[in-house]
Amino acid sequence: MIPYFQDIAVQVSEYLGTSTAISENLLQTLFIILGLIAIRYLLIVLVYWRSSSAAVHYNFKRYSTQIFVVLGLLLVGKVWIEGFQSVATFLGLLSVGLALALRELLTGLAGWIYIIVRQPFEMGDRIEVAGVKGDIIDKRMFTFSVIEVGNRVDAEQSTGRIIHIPNSKVFTDTVANYTSGFPFIWHEVAVALTFDSNVKKARAILDEVTNTHAAEFVDEAEAALKHAQESFMLMFTIFTPAVYVSTTENGIKLTARYLCPVRKTRSTEQAIVLDLLERYQTEKDIEFAFRTMRLKADNKQNDED
Repeated sequence: MIPYFQDIAVQVSEYLGTSTAISENLLQTLFIILGLIAIRYLLIVLVYWRSSSAAVHYNFKRYSTQIFVVLGLLLVGKVWIEGFQSVATFLGLLSVGLALALRELLTGLAGWIYIIVRQPFEMGDRIEVAGVKGDIIDKRMFTFSVIEVGNRVDAEQSTGRIIHIPNSKVFTDTVANYTSGFPFIWHEVAVALTFDSNVKKARAILDEVTNTHAAEFVDEAEAALKHAQESFMLMFTIFTPAVYVSTTENGIKLTARYLCPVRKTRSTEQAIVLDLLERYQTEKDIEFAFRTMRLKADNKQNDED
């Protein structure tokens, strides 16, 4: 095999007018690229044969491309750079030489490795990072993409915009994950009533309505917490909805607080508000408060001579 390879390298060098060493490197590079492409193709065929899931196909094609690109760069670099006896040495010297020129690029690559190994989020997770909230739809070597949630709309719903975020943000900004581990959040619905409203009755109605629409999530949240405690030290002890009372400058504020799946906050809030409006309208001693201005006239009695 080696003699044939050397003969081919000699022919290539004569044709291109280069040295035999360069021709051998070119041939090795070609074989490496073709070999990696063939191996990746066979693996993709195997995955498609073993699984019919579109998500599995997408993830494997995406990650295999990134892995084979890195592997190809390492193998080709070993061919063309003499004196390097190990991949670790090659990476060390390469990073020193390019650290200043490609600092952001290398940071993005390091962020990609962190995302793959540590997995702070997965496909489909709802996250918030660098002031952007959205659902993960793609993860690449230097950026990850989200479908934006909120911001342009006043709710926990998609805006339709796709935002690409550099992987380096996982090192410089806090990453909030809404769904991984414990896919529930505490949500609140607040109403303001006048000071002369029957607060006790209003609170009881709000508590009843909230439990009607949110109590179904209690068992799910308890089961999710037990699963999440295998990875995180979560110490929730209260899962049932609660209603809190406070005062404002315009009246009495009632706040219903309940656990809710991340993607159901708007629908549950709407159900609670609609039901609450219907219930309060039948109560004459419960009135909603709003910002008002009262003017008091100063009547003076004029004395007649």
